[in-house]
Amino acid sequence: MKTEAGAAGEADRPAPGPPAAPPPGWAPPSDPVGKPGAEPSGPAEHSNPYAPPDETANEPAEPALDPAGPTHEPPERRGLAALSPGYQVVAALALAGVVLIACIHILMVFLHVAPANTMTKKHGAVVDEWIYPEFEQNWKLFAPNPLQQNVAVQVRAQVRSSDGERRTTGWYDLSGQDGAAIKGNLFPSHTQQNELRRAWDVFVATHDAQNRPTGLRGTLSEQYLRRILVLRLDRLDVGGKGDVIERVQTRSRATTIAPPKWSDEKVNQKPVYRQVPWWTVTSTDAPLDSGTRVRVQGSAGGAR
Repeated sequence: MKTEAGAAGEADRPAPGPPAAPPPGWAPPSDPVGKPGAEPSGPAEHSNPYAPPDETANEPAEPALDPAGPTHEPPERRGLAALSPGYQVVAALALAGVVLIACIHILMVFLHVAPANTMTKKHGAVVDEWIYPEFEQNWKLFAPNPLQQNVAVQVRAQVRSSDGERRTTGWYDLSGQDGAAIKGNLFPSHTQQNELRRAWDVFVATHDAQNRPTGLRGTLSEQYLRRILVLRLDRLDVGGKGDVIERVQTRSRATTIAPPKWSDEKVNQKPVYRQVPWWTVTSTDAPLDSGTRVRVQGSAGGAR
């Protein structure tokens, strides 16, 4: 709502007339580069202020089209495809040879661990030449007779005291001691599990029923087992101060595992013993660097 004073002020304001004419001698500015007739590089600075703005001035220029059309680069070749045809043939032959050798090796190992059959009887020598000695297998993939007995190794010693008196100790159940140390142990010792057991298994496999060695491995297995027995007796303190362990004797006690309660099978659970003759202990059975505290008879007959 206009007041009377405002209406009177608007009535006294003069009406706008035509734009004023330029003064005499005025000329439009020349090109900034100094070349008359050249088109300016940017928008005109002295354009008509009443003209509408140019909407296309700030639009990006369209890229020029290639008359030859778009180009497509070939995909990069990798692996065997990147090789020349000659090298591709060589690589394919080498790969086929590796696969063939791997298949032959798997077949030979299978025939080696499999039960006796026509193939192993006819080509057993070829299989053995392939397997031994680098790929020897000492485990049973097809066990026809799983273990059905508890075998305990026991030992006793003949000790001579410093006054010349000889005494024979009782039997020590070494396998029972190993079993007690393993029971309830989440991380049992590999020595407690396998050292004595494997030594006895090798001894039995390399000796006949009269406990006579059947070859060089039999003699070595006897020495190995005897050394283990002497070291275990040392841990048990069977020899007092000044005592000498002159001989040791070992035996095995095999007991058949009882069948389950729901089975009607009847088995004889009477223990079966295999006793080895007395072995004379020498210095080689308890070397000085073994940590043993017992005194054993030297190889020449004297104690050390």
